[in-house]
Amino acid sequence: MSILSINCGSSSLKYQLYDWDAQKVLSSGLIDRIGFPDSNIVHKYSGQKTERKDRCADHRTAIHLVLDFLLQEAKLIHSLKDIEGVGHRIVHGGVNFSASARIDDAVLQEIKDNEDLAPLHTPPNVVGIESARALMPDTPQVAIFDTAFHQTMPEYAHAYALDYELAKKYKIRRYGFHGSSHRYVSERAGELLGNKAGLKLIIVHVGNGSSLSAVQDGKCLDTSMGLTPLAGVIMGTRTGDIDPAVVQFLVRKTGGSVDEIMARLNKESGMLGISGVSSDQREILSGAAQGDARCQLALQMQAYSVKKYIGAYVAALNGADAVIFTAGIGENSPDFRAAVCAEMDYLGLAIDAEKNQARSGEPRVISAPQSRVKIMVIPTNEEFIIARDVIELVRGV
Repeated sequence: MSILSINCGSSSLKYQLYDWDAQKVLSSGLIDRIGFPDSNIVHKYSGQKTERKDRCADHRTAIHLVLDFLLQEAKLIHSLKDIEGVGHRIVHGGVNFSASARIDDAVLQEIKDNEDLAPLHTPPNVVGIESARALMPDTPQVAIFDTAFHQTMPEYAHAYALDYELAKKYKIRRYGFHGSSHRYVSERAGELLGNKAGLKLIIVHVGNGSSLSAVQDGKCLDTSMGLTPLAGVIMGTRTGDIDPAVVQFLVRKTGGSVDEIMARLNKESGMLGISGVSSDQREILSGAAQGDARCQLALQMQAYSVKKYIGAYVAALNGADAVIFTAGIGENSPDFRAAVCAEMDYLGLAIDAEKNQARSGEPRVISAPQSRVKIMVIPTNEEFIIARDVIELVRGV
């Protein structure tokens, strides 16, 4: 029996069919540019990859396309009953979900009630759930919330210094995201480090979207993203932390609306905005190597923003056993890791240059023997967390 994970973005759908008993991915794919005439449809299975362009009108159509592919083209399932459960990645769970939840009408309504906290992502998330429930009415559906792992933060860490009643009324607080990734990496690090009591970890999840978390005994004490994924360190196209008055300033100077300025902060800023070249780390590294000053500045700013959060989380945790790099850039860019860990002698961070350069898809320690804090690379596996949560809620194990 298989688990289907569905991740509906604002104009995309990612999926994975996972054989839990065999612990392997049977198929994965992406449909993006949903709603455009040239939607890109990609499927990977059995060592093969198919890619085509076609019109995919909406997320309901995308769900149909995925299931038709699994049934008719790849023949990985004989009927929809071969799918034991469906896991839906939900960007925002609000204040009431501290764990994944089996979806019933009440849970679905709660997700809808939180739409104003993630207005771009929640509607497609809901469409994904409703479409899957309609096509597979007898198949359990499970919501896996990006925000759930961070619900263990104490109030002094997640609260904003706004009028207290106003913040409570509108649920304005730090929520954090990438929760499945932070959860997987913290669990894996615990296993590798002997699950000792009081284990203190700083997890550096850096890809196109980036976030850090401070974790003790497997529980999140703080995280860099906030009410939305715009806060925190510099990202591919997002500013990260910024003086909120900048929005008002740009509205006055440019004549743009608040929505237009926010779109620029989310989609035209970060590494793209600084470098003027790309949001892709590889292209920025290439530009920097060729002497492009703005690319060099982007890399310096990115590493510095991460370095500051590491320092803050060492203070919040009163120490650290390990700093762990994960996600696309964290796992694959030795230059980024070296830049972050440089000149951190006071904290006892010392990276081993040879180990840092080595390529491997396995978890590994890349710190030098004299480093007082371990430096690790642990590839993330959010899909595993989704599949496991589905299995636990469906099978009760």
